[in-house]
Amino acid sequence: MAHNLDITAGTATALFAREDAWHKLGTTLPDAFTAEDAMDIGHLGGWNVRKAPLTLHDASPDDDAEVAILDVPDRWATVRTNPINGRTDYLGVVGKSYSPIQNEEHCELLNALVGESGAHFDTAGALCGGRQVFITMKLPETMLIGGVDQLDVYIAALNSHDGTSAFRLMTTPVRIVCANTQAAALRDNSGVFSIRHTTGAKSAILEARRSLGLTFKYLEDFQAEADKMIQETLTEADFHQIITDNFGPEDSANATSRLLKSWAEEEATLMSLFADAQTNAGIRNTVWSGYQTCVEYLDHFAPARGDDVALARATRNLFGQDAGFKTALFDLFAVA
Repeated sequence: MAHNLDITAGTATALFAREDAWHKLGTTLPDAFTAEDAMDIGHLGGWNVRKAPLTLHDASPDDDAEVAILDVPDRWATVRTNPINGRTDYLGVVGKSYSPIQNEEHCELLNALVGESGAHFDTAGALCGGRQVFITMKLPETMLIGGVDQLDVYIAALNSHDGTSAFRLMTTPVRIVCANTQAAALRDNSGVFSIRHTTGAKSAILEARRSLGLTFKYLEDFQAEADKMIQETLTEADFHQIITDNFGPEDSANATSRLLKSWAEEEATLMSLFADAQTNAGIRNTVWSGYQTCVEYLDHFAPARGDDVALARATRNLFGQDAGFKTALFDLFAVA
Protein backbone atom coordinates (compact mmCIF):
# COMPACT_ATOMS: atom_id res chain seq x y z
CA MET A 1 0.00 0.00 0.00
CA ALA A 2 1.62 3.24 -1.18
CA HIS A 3 0.54 5.34 1.81
CA ASN A 4 1.53 2.62 4.35
CA LEU A 5 -1.66 2.92 6.43
CA ASP A 6 -2.89 -0.43 7.75
CA ILE A 7 -6.00 -1.24 5.67
CA THR A 8 -8.12 -4.41 5.74
CA ALA A 9 -11.14 -4.84 3.44
CA GLY A 10 -11.12 -1.12 2.68
CA THR A 11 -11.09 -0.05 6.35
CA ALA A 12 -8.09 1.92 7.59
CA THR A 13 -6.73 1.50 11.11
CA ALA A 14 -6.44 5.19 11.90
CA LEU A 15 -8.21 8.01 13.73
CA PHE A 16 -7.81 11.78 13.36
CA ALA A 17 -9.06 14.76 15.32
CA ARG A 18 -9.27 17.11 12.31
CA GLU A 19 -11.13 16.78 9.02
CA ASP A 20 -8.09 17.36 6.80
CA ALA A 21 -5.55 15.24 8.70
CA TRP A 22 -3.63 12.67 6.66
CA HIS A 23 -5.84 13.32 3.64
CA LYS A 24 -9.01 12.04 5.34
CA LEU A 25 -7.80 8.44 5.40
CA GLY A 26 -9.03 6.35 8.30
CA THR A 27 -11.76 7.19 10.79
CA THR A 28 -12.31 10.93 11.25
CA LEU A 29 -13.90 12.62 14.28
CA PRO A 30 -14.83 16.31 14.52
CA ASP A 31 -12.81 16.92 17.70
CA ALA A 32 -10.34 15.37 20.13
CA PHE A 33 -10.94 11.73 21.08
CA THR A 34 -10.28 9.33 23.96
CA ALA A 35 -8.03 6.30 24.32
CA GLU A 36 -11.17 4.17 24.15
CA ASP A 37 -12.07 5.77 20.80
CA ALA A 38 -8.62 4.88 19.49
CA MET A 39 -9.11 1.26 20.56
CA ASP A 40 -12.70 0.90 19.33
CA ILE A 41 -13.40 3.34 16.48
CA GLY A 42 -9.76 3.41 15.33
CA HIS A 43 -9.54 -0.42 15.32
CA LEU A 44 -6.43 -0.48 17.51
CA GLY A 45 -7.88 -2.61 20.31
CA GLY A 46 -8.02 -6.37 20.81
CA TRP A 47 -5.00 -7.19 18.65
CA ASN A 48 -3.52 -9.58 21.23
CA VAL A 49 -0.02 -9.21 19.78
CA ARG A 50 1.82 -12.40 20.72
CA LYS A 51 4.83 -14.57 19.96
CA ALA A 52 4.40 -17.80 18.01
CA PRO A 53 7.00 -20.60 17.56
CA LEU A 54 8.85 -20.71 14.26
CA THR A 55 9.61 -23.81 12.19
CA LEU A 56 11.78 -24.24 9.12
CA HIS A 57 10.56 -26.29 6.16
CA ASP A 58 13.57 -27.60 4.23
CA ALA A 59 12.67 -29.20 0.91
CA SER A 60 15.34 -31.54 -0.48
CA PRO A 61 16.29 -31.27 -4.18
CA ASP A 62 15.36 -34.95 -4.38
CA ASP A 63 11.63 -35.06 -5.17
CA ASP A 64 11.30 -38.40 -3.40
CA ALA A 65 12.69 -37.09 -0.12
CA GLU A 66 10.37 -35.86 2.62
CA VAL A 67 10.32 -32.21 3.57
CA ALA A 68 12.29 -31.69 6.78
CA ILE A 69 10.50 -29.61 9.42
CA LEU A 70 12.91 -28.11 11.92
CA ASP A 71 12.23 -26.04 15.02
CA VAL A 72 13.83 -22.57 15.20
CA PRO A 73 14.51 -22.37 18.96
CA ASP A 74 15.95 -18.86 19.21
CA ARG A 75 13.44 -16.92 17.08
CA TRP A 76 9.70 -16.32 17.27
CA ALA A 77 7.17 -14.75 14.96
CA THR A 78 5.02 -11.90 16.24
CA VAL A 79 1.39 -12.09 15.14
CA ARG A 80 -1.84 -10.24 15.90
CA THR A 81 -5.56 -10.82 15.62
CA ASN A 82 -6.72 -8.57 12.79
CA PRO A 83 -9.31 -6.14 14.22
CA ILE A 84 -11.35 -6.08 11.01
CA ASN A 85 -11.60 -9.71 9.87
CA GLY A 86 -10.49 -11.64 12.99
CA ARG A 87 -7.71 -13.48 11.13
CA THR A 88 -4.15 -13.92 12.37
CA ASP A 89 -1.65 -11.56 10.73
CA TYR A 90 2.12 -12.09 10.67
CA LEU A 91 4.07 -9.03 11.85
CA GLY A 92 7.77 -9.89 12.25
CA VAL A 93 10.50 -12.08 13.71
CA VAL A 94 11.87 -11.39 17.21
CA GLY A 95 14.25 -12.88 19.75
CA LYS A 96 13.81 -14.61 23.09
CA SER A 97 13.72 -11.46 25.25
CA TYR A 98 11.11 -9.63 23.14
CA SER A 99 7.85 -8.97 24.98
CA PRO A 100 4.95 -7.31 23.11
CA ILE A 101 3.60 -3.98 24.33
CA GLN A 102 -0.11 -4.04 23.54
CA ASN A 103 -1.87 -1.05 22.02
CA GLU A 104 -4.00 -0.90 25.17
CA GLU A 105 -0.83 -0.37 27.24
CA HIS A 106 0.24 2.23 24.69
CA CYS A 107 -2.97 4.17 25.35
CA GLU A 108 -2.84 3.49 29.10
CA LEU A 109 0.36 5.50 29.32
CA LEU A 110 -1.03 8.34 27.25
CA ASN A 111 -4.26 8.39 29.26
CA ALA A 112 -2.13 8.94 32.36
CA LEU A 113 -0.41 11.84 30.60
CA VAL A 114 -3.75 13.49 29.83
CA GLY A 115 -4.38 13.98 33.52
CA GLU A 116 -0.85 15.20 34.19
CA SER A 117 -0.35 17.62 31.32
CA GLY A 118 -3.78 18.58 30.01
CA ALA A 119 -2.89 17.11 26.61
CA HIS A 120 -5.61 15.59 24.43
CA PHE A 121 -5.51 12.81 21.84
CA ASP A 122 -5.02 14.07 18.30
CA THR A 123 -4.18 11.20 15.90
CA ALA A 124 -3.88 7.43 16.08
CA GLY A 125 -3.21 4.77 13.48
CA ALA A 126 -1.27 1.75 12.30
CA LEU A 127 1.16 1.47 9.40
CA CYS A 128 2.66 -1.35 7.37
CA GLY A 129 0.05 -4.01 8.12
CA GLY A 130 0.05 -3.28 11.85
CA ARG A 131 3.80 -3.47 12.30
CA GLN A 132 4.00 0.14 13.48
CA VAL A 133 1.51 2.07 15.61
CA PHE A 134 1.43 5.80 16.33
CA ILE A 135 -0.65 7.85 18.75
CA THR A 136 -0.18 11.60 19.19
CA MET A 137 -1.45 14.07 21.75
CA LYS A 138 -1.55 17.87 21.58
CA LEU A 139 -0.33 19.81 24.61
CA PRO A 140 -2.50 22.74 25.73
CA GLU A 141 0.26 25.36 25.60
CA THR A 142 2.19 26.70 22.61
CA MET A 143 5.65 28.20 22.15
CA LEU A 144 6.19 31.63 20.63
CA ILE A 145 9.62 31.98 19.02
CA GLY A 146 10.91 35.54 19.14
CA GLY A 147 7.41 36.66 20.08
CA VAL A 148 6.16 36.14 16.50
CA ASP A 149 6.41 32.50 15.33
CA GLN A 150 3.90 30.17 17.00
CA LEU A 151 4.50 26.44 17.51
CA ASP A 152 2.07 23.86 18.87
CA VAL A 153 3.61 21.03 20.89
CA TYR A 154 2.71 17.36 20.54
CA ILE A 155 3.59 14.16 22.38
CA ALA A 156 3.99 11.24 19.98
CA ALA A 157 4.07 7.64 21.20
CA LEU A 158 5.47 5.23 18.60
CA ASN A 159 5.47 1.45 18.89
CA SER A 160 6.57 -1.40 16.65
CA HIS A 161 5.22 -4.95 16.82
CA ASP A 162 7.85 -6.45 14.52
CA GLY A 163 10.97 -5.96 16.62
CA THR A 164 12.42 -3.18 14.46
CA SER A 165 12.39 -0.46 17.12
CA ALA A 166 11.75 0.25 20.78
CA PHE A 167 8.62 1.89 22.14
CA ARG A 168 9.35 5.62 21.87
CA LEU A 169 7.77 8.60 23.57
CA MET A 170 8.80 11.92 22.05
CA THR A 171 7.90 15.58 21.96
CA THR A 172 7.71 17.44 18.68
CA PRO A 173 6.88 21.12 18.14
CA VAL A 174 4.81 21.81 15.02
CA ARG A 175 4.91 25.27 13.44
CA ILE A 176 1.36 26.60 13.08
CA VAL A 177 1.76 28.58 9.88
CA CYS A 178 2.68 25.61 7.71
CA ALA A 179 2.49 22.50 9.94
CA ASN A 180 6.23 21.92 9.90
CA THR A 181 7.35 19.14 12.26
CA GLN A 182 10.43 20.30 14.15
CA ALA A 183 13.15 18.03 15.50
CA ALA A 184 16.30 18.79 17.45
CA ALA A 185 18.78 17.05 19.73
CA LEU A 186 19.74 19.66 22.28
CA ARG A 187 22.81 18.94 24.40
CA ASP A 188 22.11 15.69 26.29
CA ASN A 189 18.32 15.82 25.96
CA SER A 190 16.65 14.95 22.67
CA GLY A 191 13.11 14.81 24.04
CA VAL A 192 12.87 11.08 23.26
CA PHE A 193 12.25 8.33 25.84
CA SER A 194 12.75 4.74 24.58
CA ILE A 195 11.51 1.50 26.14
CA ARG A 196 12.77 -1.91 25.03
CA HIS A 197 10.28 -4.70 24.39
CA THR A 198 11.21 -6.89 27.38
CA THR A 199 9.36 -8.33 30.35
CA GLY A 200 10.18 -5.16 32.29
CA ALA A 201 8.63 -2.89 29.69
CA LYS A 202 5.45 -2.19 31.65
CA SER A 203 7.33 -0.74 34.63
CA ALA A 204 9.54 1.20 32.21
CA ILE A 205 6.42 2.76 30.70
CA LEU A 206 5.58 4.12 34.15
CA GLU A 207 9.12 5.52 34.28
CA ALA A 208 8.37 7.39 31.05
CA ARG A 209 5.66 9.32 32.87
CA ARG A 210 8.21 10.58 35.37
CA SER A 211 10.58 11.46 32.54
CA LEU A 212 8.25 14.17 31.27
CA GLY A 213 10.14 16.63 33.39
CA LEU A 214 13.14 16.05 31.13
CA THR A 215 10.87 16.23 28.11
CA PHE A 216 9.59 19.65 29.04
CA LYS A 217 13.16 20.79 29.79
CA TYR A 218 13.95 19.79 26.21
CA LEU A 219 11.17 22.11 25.01
CA GLU A 220 12.57 24.96 27.08
CA ASP A 221 16.01 24.39 25.53
CA PHE A 222 14.47 24.22 22.06
CA GLN A 223 12.76 27.58 22.53
CA ALA A 224 15.92 29.17 23.94
CA GLU A 225 17.97 28.06 20.92
CA ALA A 226 15.23 29.09 18.49
CA ASP A 227 14.95 32.54 20.10
CA LYS A 228 18.67 33.04 19.44
CA MET A 229 18.29 31.92 15.83
CA ILE A 230 15.46 34.38 15.12
CA GLN A 231 17.66 37.28 16.30
CA GLU A 232 20.45 36.42 13.83
CA THR A 233 20.43 37.67 10.22
CA LEU A 234 20.87 35.23 7.34
CA THR A 235 21.31 36.59 3.81
CA GLU A 236 20.13 34.82 0.66
CA ALA A 237 23.76 34.26 -0.32
CA ASP A 238 24.53 32.63 3.03
CA PHE A 239 21.41 30.48 2.85
CA HIS A 240 22.30 29.40 -0.69
CA GLN A 241 25.73 28.32 0.48
CA ILE A 242 24.25 26.30 3.36
CA ILE A 243 21.78 24.41 1.16
CA THR A 244 24.40 23.82 -1.52
CA ASP A 245 26.75 22.29 1.06
CA ASN A 246 24.03 20.14 2.66
CA PHE A 247 21.47 19.36 -0.06
CA GLY A 248 23.47 19.65 -3.28
CA PRO A 249 25.52 16.99 -5.10
CA GLU A 250 28.88 16.24 -3.49
CA ASP A 251 30.70 16.31 -6.83
CA SER A 252 28.85 18.62 -9.24
CA ALA A 253 31.53 18.35 -11.92
CA ASN A 254 30.99 14.59 -12.29
CA ALA A 255 27.28 14.42 -11.43
CA THR A 256 24.84 12.98 -13.96
CA SER A 257 22.52 15.29 -15.87
CA ARG A 258 19.56 13.71 -14.07
CA LEU A 259 21.07 14.46 -10.66
CA LEU A 260 21.93 18.03 -11.68
CA LYS A 261 18.39 18.60 -12.95
CA SER A 262 16.94 17.26 -9.71
CA TRP A 263 19.22 19.49 -7.66
CA ALA A 264 18.34 22.55 -9.79
CA GLU A 265 14.64 21.99 -9.03
CA GLU A 266 15.35 21.45 -5.33
CA GLU A 267 17.57 24.53 -5.19
CA ALA A 268 14.93 26.71 -6.89
CA THR A 269 12.23 25.55 -4.48
CA LEU A 270 14.37 26.16 -1.40
CA MET A 271 15.46 29.62 -2.54
CA SER A 272 11.88 30.58 -3.41
CA LEU A 273 10.63 29.45 0.00
CA PHE A 274 13.36 31.40 1.77
CA ALA A 275 12.90 34.61 -0.24
CA ASP A 276 9.19 34.71 -1.06
CA ALA A 277 7.06 32.20 0.88
CA GLN A 278 4.31 33.71 3.03
CA THR A 279 5.15 31.17 5.71
CA ASN A 280 8.38 33.10 6.29
CA ALA A 281 6.76 36.55 6.17
CA GLY A 282 7.26 37.35 9.85
CA ILE A 283 10.73 35.87 10.17
CA ARG A 284 12.31 36.67 6.78
CA ASN A 285 16.13 36.71 6.44
CA THR A 286 16.83 35.21 9.86
CA VAL A 287 18.68 32.04 10.77
CA TRP A 288 15.37 30.72 12.12
CA SER A 289 13.73 31.26 8.71
CA GLY A 290 16.61 29.38 7.07
CA TYR A 291 15.99 26.37 9.29
CA GLN A 292 12.21 26.64 8.81
CA THR A 293 12.63 26.80 5.05
CA CYS A 294 14.53 23.50 5.04
CA VAL A 295 11.98 21.85 7.36
CA GLU A 296 9.09 23.14 5.25
CA TYR A 297 10.77 21.70 2.17
CA LEU A 298 11.14 18.28 3.81
CA ASP A 299 7.55 18.29 5.08
CA HIS A 300 5.77 19.63 2.00
CA PHE A 301 7.97 19.63 -1.11
CA ALA A 302 10.67 16.94 -0.97
CA PRO A 303 10.21 14.07 -3.45
CA ALA A 304 8.62 10.94 -1.99
CA ARG A 305 7.65 7.57 -3.42
CA GLY A 306 4.08 6.36 -3.74
CA ASP A 307 0.76 7.63 -5.00
CA ASP A 308 0.17 9.77 -1.90
CA VAL A 309 3.43 11.65 -1.49
CA ALA A 310 2.09 13.89 1.30
CA LEU A 311 1.29 10.88 3.45
CA ALA A 312 4.65 9.31 2.58
CA ARG A 313 6.35 12.44 3.91
CA ALA A 314 4.24 12.31 7.08
CA THR A 315 5.25 8.68 7.61
CA ARG A 316 8.92 9.62 7.19
CA ASN A 317 8.51 12.26 9.90
CA LEU A 318 7.31 9.67 12.42
CA PHE A 319 9.30 6.56 11.52
CA GLY A 320 11.74 7.54 8.79
CA GLN A 321 14.95 9.42 8.21
CA ASP A 322 13.61 12.99 8.11
CA ALA A 323 13.61 13.48 11.89
CA GLY A 324 17.31 12.71 12.05
CA PHE A 325 18.05 15.04 9.16
CA LYS A 326 16.05 17.82 10.83
CA THR A 327 18.07 17.34 14.00
CA ALA A 328 21.27 17.82 12.02
CA LEU A 329 19.79 20.90 10.31
CA PHE A 330 18.81 22.44 13.63
CA ASP A 331 22.34 22.02 14.94
CA LEU A 332 23.72 23.39 11.67
CA PHE A 333 21.63 26.56 11.71
CA ALA A 334 22.07 27.03 15.47
CA VAL A 335 25.76 27.73 14.85
CA ALA A 336 25.36 29.42 11.45
